[in-house]
Amino acid sequence: MFIAIARPAVEVQGPDAVAVPGSPAIADLTPRALHARLLANAAQRRLRGLERRRERRLEDADYWLHAAPVAVRKASALREEKSFAPLP
Repeated sequence: MFIAIARPAVEVQGPDAVAVPGSPAIADLTPRALHARLLANAAQRRLRGLERRRERRLEDADYWLHAAPVAVRKASALREEKSFAPLP
């Protein structure tokens, strides 16, 4: 009997435990490191949205372009919660 092993629809690129379900947790990031990771995640989401828009995949583009500000708000909330210097 032959069994075909299906590859996942999305291939993981790089160690991003925040965005990959089932990946091992990263031990205790500092608040600044987590803040930086969230901002990097927001930038990647925005770039992904612009890429989808160029490909005329408008529903995907709308999703990713909406997801970017959500990540920025999450990073801002973390910054306020951990009480390091406020952003201007």
